[in-house]
Amino acid sequence: MQFVDLKRQYDEYKTEIMAEIQQVLDTTAFINGPAVKELEAQLARHTGVKHAIGCASGTDALVLGMMALDIKPGDEVILPDFTFIATAETVALLGAFPVFADIRPDTYNIDPESIRAAVTDKTVGIIPVSLYGQIADMDEINAIAATHNLWVMEDGAQSYGATYKGKTSGTLSQIGTTSFFPAKPLGAYGDAGAIFTNDDELASRLRMILNHGQRKRYDHAVIGLNARLDTIQAAVLKVKLKYFDAEVAQRQKVADQYTAAFRDAKNIVTPTILDHNTSAWAQYTIRIPNRSAVQAALTEQGIPTAVHYPIPLHKQDAFAAHAQAGIEVPHTEKAAAEVMSLPMHPFLTKTDVTQVAEAVKQAVKDTNRG
Repeated sequence: MQFVDLKRQYDEYKTEIMAEIQQVLDTTAFINGPAVKELEAQLARHTGVKHAIGCASGTDALVLGMMALDIKPGDEVILPDFTFIATAETVALLGAFPVFADIRPDTYNIDPESIRAAVTDKTVGIIPVSLYGQIADMDEINAIAATHNLWVMEDGAQSYGATYKGKTSGTLSQIGTTSFFPAKPLGAYGDAGAIFTNDDELASRLRMILNHGQRKRYDHAVIGLNARLDTIQAAVLKVKLKYFDAEVAQRQKVADQYTAAFRDAKNIVTPTILDHNTSAWAQYTIRIPNRSAVQAALTEQGIPTAVHYPIPLHKQDAFAAHAQAGIEVPHTEKAAAEVMSLPMHPFLTKTDVTQVAEAVKQAVKDTNRG
């Protein structure tokens, strides 16, 4: 069994994907080829945003967004303590300080109350992460930002295709970002990402920054990066986007099957999706006691699992210089110790889900007796 079955997905769309790749090879338009602009237009229509800008990775999307927002050394940016390191390392890379906030215990997304407590006169922005495929509390976060004159940039690396009160991930703040890492719900065949905005000025600045700060060839208006979206990755994503909504619907069915299978299980906490949200189900993540023993038992049966994320960011050696005195993040600590993600992709059968769920229930029962 595969945790994410990219081979099955490739086999489904192989003819179309290879035709798109061959077209890029035939035209040799490897940098800024037509497929890039075509994909950007399709992403903009799909999300309902004015500007969708392809870039080299989800990490680059975060860097580009903050550069366009004119972040400066010494600035503080509030973000969740429980997320992948890219959200925080990009802040530090630009000379600013990541300020770690606690999460909600039900959704694992950043807690607005923890944001309020973290605001100082050095705070310039907030990066809420839409974790595991579910969008954070954007209305409340945007309200906090408006009160303190802060920018908001959604890190939607795991939530492309999710909705919040009928609006799509990436459209709920000044800038939204996403990742098309291969294992994401919408994944390329290498690193790729995108940035979303309705602001014309920000869009123009983002496009310059990602291409060495160029207004036109050899005319550089700002300091920039080489963060362009590869044309072959755009070609692959064009094909996958055609089938994406159907795949998300199938992910929802898989999630529903898991949840139903765990309904009466003891010591297993299933995901909570708020009523006004839909999830892209980047992960199906449960919370259990005695995780290591459960994982070991499942591994023996050939069932893959993953932990996203076992070490809170404030405890990472990389952020030793950014340590916050007396930080209290109890919900982050609990999640880091107990979360476990199960196989999740659109090609799981009901039999697959039943097999995984039964094995998990038995492993939890066996490893927590007494």
